[in-house]
Amino acid sequence: MTDSSHRLGSAGPAGPAGPAGRAVPAPDSAPGSLGESVLGPVRPQARNARVVGASAISRVVHAWRRSLQFRVVTTTMLLGMLVLGAVGSYLYQRIGDRLVQGRADLATAEAVQLTVTAQAKFYSTDKTQNTDALTIAAQSIIGEIAGTERSRYVVLSRLSTNVSSFIVNPVVSGEVNASYIPEALETAVAGDAANQKVQIVSIPLSGEAEPVPCLVIGQQVDLPVARGYGIYYVYPLQRERATLEVISQIFLSGGLVLVLLIGAVAYVVTRLVVTPVRQAALVAERLAAGRLTERMVSRGEDDLASLATSFNAMAEGLQRQIRQLEDLSRVQQRFVSDVSHELRTPLTTIRMAGDLIYDSRTQFDPVVARSAELLRGELDRFEALLADLLEVSRFDAGAAVLDTEPTDLRRTVAKVVDGCQQLAERKGSRITVSDPGVPCEATYDPRRVERVLRNLVVNAIEHGEGKPVEIRVGTNDDAVAVVVRDHGVGLRPGESGLVFNRFWRADPARARTTGGTGLGLAIALEDARLHSGWLQAWGAPGDGSSFRLTLPRAPGTPIGSSPLPLKPVAAVTEAAG
Repeated sequence: MTDSSHRLGSAGPAGPAGPAGRAVPAPDSAPGSLGESVLGPVRPQARNARVVGASAISRVVHAWRRSLQFRVVTTTMLLGMLVLGAVGSYLYQRIGDRLVQGRADLATAEAVQLTVTAQAKFYSTDKTQNTDALTIAAQSIIGEIAGTERSRYVVLSRLSTNVSSFIVNPVVSGEVNASYIPEALETAVAGDAANQKVQIVSIPLSGEAEPVPCLVIGQQVDLPVARGYGIYYVYPLQRERATLEVISQIFLSGGLVLVLLIGAVAYVVTRLVVTPVRQAALVAERLAAGRLTERMVSRGEDDLASLATSFNAMAEGLQRQIRQLEDLSRVQQRFVSDVSHELRTPLTTIRMAGDLIYDSRTQFDPVVARSAELLRGELDRFEALLADLLEVSRFDAGAAVLDTEPTDLRRTVAKVVDGCQQLAERKGSRITVSDPGVPCEATYDPRRVERVLRNLVVNAIEHGEGKPVEIRVGTNDDAVAVVVRDHGVGLRPGESGLVFNRFWRADPARARTTGGTGLGLAIALEDARLHSGWLQAWGAPGDGSSFRLTLPRAPGTPIGSSPLPLKPVAAVTEAAG
């Protein structure tokens, strides 16, 4: 027996089609015709529908990426739909098979009794009567066993293996005729006179919009004189199909309700788990923002409560360590500030005495005169170191502020270059400036930016080994930038991130002629950060180094990209090659 769910399923209504299955195209519409007026408003509606659909998809994708709870609930509901669909399909097929099998068992038992009755009545007829009389007798017998209800139809037709010359035309009851009997079933009945043959066939019946699955049971009967004929009992399965339709509706509605319940359960369960995680994330964000007193709420003794307890213990440990570090930092800052200020008074006295000795050095012997010159130089360096230490302490304390004004960066660069020309001439270096030819206006603190650029240019001259120093100025919509390039010893791999450390020197044994304090680049980096800018370094051994200062046009504005490349074009080409 074939699959009952397939046999009893309803075929979908066919849509209208043009001749030969082709769609009939509409005639072209002239401008201003009805076709244009009808099609015109459809296009904006279609665009709006696409926009709404794309927006909905975007929201779903965003929720999928951002919400763990949404992913879990959606995945649970989809898996639930798959499982319920598989189980429902299996149960639907099994119920359909049992319904058809039960109907077939009753029908075959009934058909056996009806066949015995019909055969007995055929044997009781007069065997000498003619064809017309036998046909009338057959019609009477078929009518008696068919009954008056539409629950059963009977067809009597000659078998293909019958060679008798005595022919009785097919006899039918109701609207089912012999043409609906499958040829395969007729052949099976003709080949087996002792047993019934069963097949399910879809037959159009009056009052039904679609063909009705029918159980057709065939068996041989022996007519007097006419010999072998097939008698077929047709049992419509309308009730079984209606029952399966009700069952399918129950499965669909029940499955939908069950999926929604599964989603609700998954939502509640995931909420119990996700809520503490979200709370932990929120508390972590507040801790990162400096609100060190924030804590999670701990309830119960389960795993989530243990998570909250451990998180709070971690937060307390972090708070304690951060406060200790803050205390140490304040002590350090106070120490540096106090020492710097306390050294000012004796340094002023020493400076006065040193200046007096320096001014009178011509009256001393050469050794003492040279000592006076060295003393003056070291006093200058000591004063610069104290000034840098005070500046660093202000950065550490967060007390550094900007005094900004709109300024053309080219003017600041020119001022710095003019101030470094004497040192460059003494070192044998030539400073070249590449001007973009357009204004490079930005709002910054001229004093701080000038200090940064002076430090970069002096370092380039100091480490340039008498080779040219190149300065490039650039601008774009978001930022302005300066690149200072030298062709000296360069930087070894990894040193580009160390040059901004306090008191760091690439070669401690290298003699300095400009009296640096070791804090210049560290202060320059802090000045750049104070402007929300970048200060970056690049270098290669024997190929010199390059420092790039990038400033936003307005302080605090994010920088998308720098107007100038950090690496020289020649170095990039060589690396690519």
